Amino acid sequence: MNLIINHSSMQPIYEQISGQIKEKIIHNDLIEGSCLPSVRTLARELRISALTVKKSYDILEQEGFIITVHGKGSFVASANQELLAEEKRREVEAELEQAIRKGRSCGLKDSEIRELFQILLEEG
Repeated sequence: MNLIINHSSMQPIYEQISGQIKEKIIHNDLIEGSCLPSVRTLARELRISALTVKKSYDILEQEGFIITVHGKGSFVASANQELLAEEKRREVEAELEQAIRKGRSCGLKDSEIRELFQILLEEG
């Protein structure tokens, strides 16, 4: 599995892993029923502790993105369209918040940001 770990990031490694796997599921790079690498295999690939990978898988399972069958492995769960849609909405919201902060830090007024947003909406 092609995951990139940034050891200098402030984000914990287990969150980086679960976030990247979640992204792959949301964007259909990993489809329903796909088998994830075993905890040990992924830990060996990424050169990190198996406990870190286990924590990532536990988070993904709690959030409903994967299921784990003891003795068989972890698999991408049935696509819960509502869950995936909510995750995408959160993603868009975070990016919009970042754009607003950036605009304000550049000295744009809220009215200018709204006007720019409206222009972009009309073009799209």
